[in-house]
Amino acid sequence: MDNFRLPSPGITLGCDYNPEQWTPDVWREDVALMREAGVDLVAVNIFGWSDLEPAPGRYEFAALDEVVELLHANGIRLNLGTGTSSPPPWLTTLHPQVLPAAADGTTRFPGGRQAWCPSSQIFRDRAYALVRQVAERYGDHPALALWHVSNELGCHNALCYCETSAEAFRCWLRRRYGRIETLNEAWGTAFWSQRYGDWSEIQPPRLALSIRNPAQIVDFHRFSSDELLEHYRGEARILRAHSAAPVTTNFMVTAHIRNLDYWSWAPEMDVIANDHYLDHRLDDPGAELSFAADLTRGLAAGRPWMLMEQAAGAVNWQPYNLTRTPGELLRNTLTHVARGADAICFFQWRASAQGAEKFHSALLPHAGTDTEGWREVLRLSGALDRIGEVAGTTVDSEVALVFSWESWWSAEGEARPSQAVTYLDRVHAAHRALRELGVTCDVVSPAADLSRYRAVVVPCLYMVGDRDAQRIADYVAAGGHLLVTFFSGIVDERDRIRLGGYPGAFRDVLGVLVEEFAPLRPGHEVMLSTGGAGSLWTERLRATTAQPVARYLDGPLPGTPAITRNRYGAGVAWYLATALDARGMRDLTRDVVRAAGVVPVAPEPGGAVEAIRRTGGGRGYLFVINHGTVPVELEATGVELVTGAGVDGLLRVEGGGVAVVREGEPA
Repeated sequence: MDNFRLPSPGITLGCDYNPEQWTPDVWREDVALMREAGVDLVAVNIFGWSDLEPAPGRYEFAALDEVVELLHANGIRLNLGTGTSSPPPWLTTLHPQVLPAAADGTTRFPGGRQAWCPSSQIFRDRAYALVRQVAERYGDHPALALWHVSNELGCHNALCYCETSAEAFRCWLRRRYGRIETLNEAWGTAFWSQRYGDWSEIQPPRLALSIRNPAQIVDFHRFSSDELLEHYRGEARILRAHSAAPVTTNFMVTAHIRNLDYWSWAPEMDVIANDHYLDHRLDDPGAELSFAADLTRGLAAGRPWMLMEQAAGAVNWQPYNLTRTPGELLRNTLTHVARGADAICFFQWRASAQGAEKFHSALLPHAGTDTEGWREVLRLSGALDRIGEVAGTTVDSEVALVFSWESWWSAEGEARPSQAVTYLDRVHAAHRALRELGVTCDVVSPAADLSRYRAVVVPCLYMVGDRDAQRIADYVAAGGHLLVTFFSGIVDERDRIRLGGYPGAFRDVLGVLVEEFAPLRPGHEVMLSTGGAGSLWTERLRATTAQPVARYLDGPLPGTPAITRNRYGAGVAWYLATALDARGMRDLTRDVVRAAGVVPVAPEPGGAVEAIRRTGGGRGYLFVINHGTVPVELEATGVELVTGAGVDGLLRVEGGGVAVVREGEPA
């Protein structure tokens, strides 16, 4: 994956378009409005299979040809879908064995989308045949900017429990373990008389009468992620055989999708693309947006990436589909750009009149162009044009936050010390503290090279392998500053407890030994000697080489250390053994990053204000997004690109406002 640049000279503005939902006269109106809105890139043929192949082996391209040529004639480039995201009705009618099965073993039927088993060779054969037709027809078209494989792979069908998946799972396990005895050891099948004598005895972890084998469940997640990745590879191989255009698919780095390990997917992409929608089921949707953008940049190895989808207003799939407030579209979009996105695309162009997503917002709303929504789109487009010179620059960061999909799967097993402790909440709490301190962080995998970071935060890394744990310890020994939170280092890759006391893999570097977990009931708090409060979790902990920083004043373990600090080699490792309140987490994180010499981009904006810097080509660009209602002032000198105004020493950003300053001498 090279430093990919999209075809427009600045920040690309794009959208999904579904011309099959409209008549040709609407196509022409749409393209004219796209030009007015400054649209550079259009994704088409995302759900086109049933139109392109209305019957087995009969292909009809006339309509798509016309749309492609219409866009090309108007200077709009193509993000061309392979059309394979959902099978046409004829395919599942002729081959019902393609349909997926849920964890209870029952079939899931057509009528929605992604009604296919990721392991089905029948589905793959038919999908690859379509991809070949599309690639041969459009592979060298001058309007083609990039290929879009399928769509949101695994959004609905990542975990399939049908018999086809069961046999594919067995094959995957044979490749992973080689011998049935090795699998028995890895899964701990001596427990509950689960020992296997032959591969044929193994089933997917379908619903059972009791708690299922946790190691089997984690392996099933790994297998399922690998199966969909292999499908992607199959489509990508065909595209690359017929075209030089880059190939990608849209990830779903978001709070409610967890089934694919994108660390293993990222090297297969020519550009990292992500779909992100504000999730109003969360307490702080804006904080989750910032985390998702940082994680997407981590998947891109720090290079620019593209936002393949976001919503102009409300979505249609949450219990309460809230629209954006005035100015929020610009603020949220510039948050993505500030955190590394060089392309901003929307689902979709024109709001659908029918179908499951008819209440999903679009750049062109049901009410047309004489609307505030359309005017917000035009304002956004103008702002992206004016800040276009930031494209190709990268985000500055001195701090890393370690994130693991495998820990997300395993830490939330069916039997764990507290159902109230969830992995992503702990990760979000750590990221939110950094954000509120004005500190930008890279979100990285446990296998990442940490040597360039001043500080590293490891929240709830429940599952960690020996090499990754040693890499983290070596980072501290070489002079790094580390913060580890509770429920980390507990198991190895097999979900086997690291014996000898918690936190297992990190005992030595942290200088502590935990004898026993002591979770708290939801709603209960413990007070700390530093004045803060903890919840959810405490531990019977003793310091071996560490120094206690804070102790519990009450709760089940008064006097026991709750926060410790340990000198390890040339560095320092901190341990947090409870879930601090927001202020306490921010105070602890401030101590860690200050000791590491990290300089915030802005002096503790408190979360309502984000300040991020991108640099490149000898220039620096300061992004300031004020999500609050009161003005903020920061030191800055240069030119504010959105308005063109000079900035001489002090930048004022009004409540709800944004600024992008090219740093240096003011105009």
